[in-house]
Amino acid sequence: MDAILVVNAGSSSLKFQIFGITETGPVRSIRGQMDGIGTRPRLVAKAADGAVLLDRHYAPEVVHDLPMAIAETRTWLQSLGGFALKAIGHRVVHGGPDYAKPTLIDHEILDRLSSYQELAPLHQPNNLAPIRLAMEINPDVPQVACFDTAFHRGHAQHTDCYALPWAFYEAGVRRYGFHGLSYEYIAERMVEVAPAVARGRIIVAHLGSGASMCALLEGRSLETTMGFTALDGLPMGTRPGQMDPGVVLYLIDHKGMSSAEVTDLLYRSSGLKGLSGLSSDMRDLLSSDEPHAVLAIDHFIHRCALSAGMLAAALGGLDAFVFTAGVGENSALIRARIAERLQWLGAELDPEANEAGATLISTPASRVALYVVPTDEELMIARHTLALINAL
Repeated sequence: MDAILVVNAGSSSLKFQIFGITETGPVRSIRGQMDGIGTRPRLVAKAADGAVLLDRHYAPEVVHDLPMAIAETRTWLQSLGGFALKAIGHRVVHGGPDYAKPTLIDHEILDRLSSYQELAPLHQPNNLAPIRLAMEINPDVPQVACFDTAFHRGHAQHTDCYALPWAFYEAGVRRYGFHGLSYEYIAERMVEVAPAVARGRIIVAHLGSGASMCALLEGRSLETTMGFTALDGLPMGTRPGQMDPGVVLYLIDHKGMSSAEVTDLLYRSSGLKGLSGLSSDMRDLLSSDEPHAVLAIDHFIHRCALSAGMLAAALGGLDAFVFTAGVGENSALIRARIAERLQWLGAELDPEANEAGATLISTPASRVALYVVPTDEELMIARHTLALINAL
């Protein structure tokens, strides 16, 4: 069967999926992940029906970095029969000012994307590493970059600009927004889940280790909480979210921190991890009674509520609120606490539906419909990749 490989590479994990190409579009055949890279490497792969195809553990020195993880994963993928690889689709977090749609990658474009690494240091270098390797090993297989920033392109300039001299905007210093592949999928999925509100005023909360919110109007991004980099907006696992830029100046001028030290602080040591002093994982915080763990959760809920109010103002009202991603899909308590803060907008939670993880978790009387909709960024990448190679 002709197939598309979708790759989503992070700092400590390598996610991959194989989609068979059918007349109706891409159909998922295999999903897998190499996680614990450098600590407790484990390669797991499952068939579409959930059957385990592989569950292999490695010594840390065997898979101690992303290139080794790619090599091990590639070896296993090559052992599979029945698939003819037609293209590889990649999640690339930052497309900068130049790339607003899925793009066929060549060496020139790869170099251009590399120039945005400082804008997404947790993601961009790892997103690009598998592309480089695949270009060396399989140069004849088309590779497609699908950008997390693309869905937010088309915002009005007054939305995307900062109050800086205009030359900075022209140089690319502007609000890009992220998690676009997730929001694009939710926008399409809502047509099936809730056609009555799918084209209305919707806030989607992508709550995971990385977290943001997006205001959708007529299925398109109107406003979002992230900006020039993936540091802005909501507090995240290790990133602080919205913060007075004067804090950075203070850290440099009065605390003597270097640019590299501030970068490490903001990307790797802040957010839930920094505030709690315990963990970046919401599950760990929810199971702890440590005061700073409680504080971190309270701060997260507070900032989510503030951002919801901001986005509702941008939309001029609210018809629906959608929870998605790891925390949003799996934590009934976090959903309940955020929903409580949305009561002023007319949201009324159905506690039983929420605990059961139902798709619709608001009461019939609620003026704002509350939904839980699992996201599927990999499927979006597969669809974009197939459409692009079919157009070649």
